[in-house]
Amino acid sequence: MEEKLIERLESAVSRLEALSLRSGGVAVSGGDDSAATDPSIVAFDDFIGTFFGRVSSAAEKIGGQVLDVTRILEQALNVQKELLIKIKQTRKPDLAGLAEFLKPLNEVIMKANAMTEGRRSDFFNHLKAAADSLTALAWIAYTGKDCGMSMPIAHVEESWQMAEFYSNKILVQYKSKDPNHVEWAKALKDLYLPGLRDYVKSHYPLGPVWSTTGKAAASAPSKAPAPPPPASLFSSESSQPSSSKPKEGMAAVFQEISSGKSVTTGLKKVTDDMKTKNRADRTGVVAVTEKGGRASAPSFSKAGPPKLELQMGRKWVVENQIGKKNLVIDDCDAKQSVYVFGCKDSVLQIQGKVNNITIDRCTKMGVVFTDVVAACEIVNCNGVEVQCQGSAPTISVDNTGGCQLYLSKDSLGASITTAKSSEINVLVPGAEPGGDLVEHALPQQFIHAFKDGQFETTPVSHSGG
Repeated sequence: MEEKLIERLESAVSRLEALSLRSGGVAVSGGDDSAATDPSIVAFDDFIGTFFGRVSSAAEKIGGQVLDVTRILEQALNVQKELLIKIKQTRKPDLAGLAEFLKPLNEVIMKANAMTEGRRSDFFNHLKAAADSLTALAWIAYTGKDCGMSMPIAHVEESWQMAEFYSNKILVQYKSKDPNHVEWAKALKDLYLPGLRDYVKSHYPLGPVWSTTGKAAASAPSKAPAPPPPASLFSSESSQPSSSKPKEGMAAVFQEISSGKSVTTGLKKVTDDMKTKNRADRTGVVAVTEKGGRASAPSFSKAGPPKLELQMGRKWVVENQIGKKNLVIDDCDAKQSVYVFGCKDSVLQIQGKVNNITIDRCTKMGVVFTDVVAACEIVNCNGVEVQCQGSAPTISVDNTGGCQLYLSKDSLGASITTAKSSEINVLVPGAEPGGDLVEHALPQQFIHAFKDGQFETTPVSHSGG
């Protein structure tokens, strides 16, 4: 009897801890206490207590950036609760007023996105999964079928699909390594599906319900606005017509040409002595010193000096290599990872089995490896060629234009995942030993057809004429 009582008390304490606001509490200023006790707000607290506690518990065991981004996630949920309370006390604003009203939530989402920028960390997939998942909270901006958004329930489901790509990477990477990471990824999915989706379905299937008798929402400041932050989720269109804005760049040139004024107005007249053929200081001979000066330019990236080194005994880093065709990593083992960043017009050979390979922001880069335990990832690249001479369970290509994959007989069972990429070709061994490789183009266009209550997706096939 006492043991059951203790278990119930511990469960209650855990739930209260999950509801505690580590990143700042929700303060309802000057308000109506009845809004905070509304059944939909109480249900939101229950939703956080039921689903977010698992995410937070796993993040605390992992620590580091995973814990940091989880706290931002908690802050975003708390801000959404505050906005839901205010919605019950506020009349529905116009588009500009809505953007100002949702600004606190947008700022938290931008904070999460900022953690994914710059050099990729070891927890990039965690950061990206959490940041992309936060777009699901934008369901609160739904104002009707003409607002350009999917309905709230569909928006939550679609937003999680964006984050699931990186969540699945976590599950593959840590499946047999660390159960805390696996639990974090699974708990993050449960937070949205079914957590947030079921909450929205029960209380706001048609979007937030604004007050009809409450106060007006605060309008955006009338002074000239500062430049908007990039990738804002809730930005409103400017009321200034595009034709009244000053043109810049080539737009200004075309506006000047089409204005009806004389095109040659203001141009200086070129006299005979100014023409190239009549100038004595110009010859057709190229100076030797000029050619030599260009050849002596340093051959490394502006981002930093070239690197090829083993860090902390666990991670090979290959950075900013330009025009190097003989890069080799031969002293490696299955516990080490390889990270290739910012290289151009180079070739890297990895002679041995490694745990993971990531090729990030490279151009015209070739990578040849033997075996990989987890996955080979290609992200933000252009014109790369990757050859697997042994085995690779997973190959992922993300945000890449132009990628040639060469698979060996042992790697034909690899799972290839693509997202936001184009011109991906896979070359596999032919039917006859020693024969030519057979090239297969992976589809980048798809047809989505609604059949039997759901969408069916098939690649576009082109028939030759």
